[in-house]
Amino acid sequence: MPGREITCCFTGHRPVRLPWSTNEKDPRCISLKEQIAASLEGIYASGYRHFISGMAIGCDTYFAEAVLALRERHPDVTLEAAVPCDDQADRWTKRQQAVYADILSRCDTVTHVSHLYTPDCMMRRNEYMIEHSSLLLACFSGRGSGTMKTILCAERSGLRTIILDI
Repeated sequence: MPGREITCCFTGHRPVRLPWSTNEKDPRCISLKEQIAASLEGIYASGYRHFISGMAIGCDTYFAEAVLALRERHPDVTLEAAVPCDDQADRWTKRQQAVYADILSRCDTVTHVSHLYTPDCMMRRNEYMIEHSSLLLACFSGRGSGTMKTILCAERSGLRTIILDI
């Protein structure tokens, strides 16, 4: 397991909290993906090599895809999936499940925080990511959500935090 000092984790909203919902062709979504990619280049340049995604639909997926693209340019980049429970994707659309499976198959590490769904498994996944990182990259709209709770938890834990506004 890479050290915390070179590990960056991510948090961001699911489609229900995004102004474009699931329309990834929306110019705002395209712009956010470009911001994530540019941020990752800067984070890589500052010495980070290991990245952890919570693997939810929406922003977590954008982040994981951007890390995989970064790895194509920098082979020393590694991607870890922090999966909150084994059935995380069971209720998603077929397309979302296919994207999820593709990303998981390309991860260097897959960590299952819990095998069974529990009411707190998503927050435990977020705590796992924070405990193993020294930097949090977040896509945040400013509204209360799991993303906000993760940002507050990271800040209490002393993680440097970079927030991309949605």
